[in-house]
Amino acid sequence: MPTDEVVLDWRGPVSDAEIVDLTESHGGNPEPGWWDRVRGHSLGWVTARSSEGQLVGFVNVAWDGGGHAFLIDTKTRPSHQRQGLGTAVVRRAVEEARAAGCEWLFVDFEPHLETFYLESCGFRPTAAGLVHLADS
Repeated sequence: MPTDEVVLDWRGPVSDAEIVDLTESHGGNPEPGWWDRVRGHSLGWVTARSSEGQLVGFVNVAWDGGGHAFLIDTKTRPSHQRQGLGTAVVRRAVEEARAAGCEWLFVDFEPHLETFYLESCGFRPTAAGLVHLADS
């Protein structure tokens, strides 16, 4: 990833509208107002901005207020995918969670993202449980 083209920032300013736009850029279904509700529960987040200031990457780090953090909502604009940006954003989140004193950083992902999280980002597989609350 050319570092002179994209700037990563920890807890940098980002608006709900920018998150909606980034989510729509890759075919996601954004929920306007989501970021405004979630931000207060976050340890922090990583933004990646192009030299023009456009939000091209993002990841949120939620936490329990102690030693456990949770990586959620990793997003990369399609024009910047497959260039190492997603990996760089996640690595920065890992560094910042470690610096904040977290002992564990969890991530859930769909099977097609296994190579990204396990091989590119250094996560290791673990057994976990899941209840889909909408079906219960």
